[in-house]
Amino acid sequence: MQDIVKQIIDMDRKAREITAAIEQDRVNSEKGIAQKRIELRAQYFEKAREAIPSTESEERAAAEKKWEVVAKRHADLSRQLDELYSKKGDEWVKNIVAQVIGE
Repeated sequence: MQDIVKQIIDMDRKAREITAAIEQDRVNSEKGIAQKRIELRAQYFEKAREAIPSTESEERAAAEKKWEVVAKRHADLSRQLDELYSKKGDEWVKNIVAQVIGE
């Protein structure tokens, strides 16, 4: 009978040791995952910081090209409006005056 009790106690002790070891592994895994997350985040931010200068210059160049296109379009429109005004400005003034006076 004492052998059976001793076996039960030994089995319980071993089960507790196994459970404690598994719990310790779980805690260590969680710590490892948390540390790896911190490392990956730091690596990600470092790569982003390294990429910013080249990305910034590329974005600036693209924005300047877009601005040149827009500025050229506006200059062309302004030139066209000036030409149209020089051709039809007197006519427009006469029409506006006639409408204001009521002719």
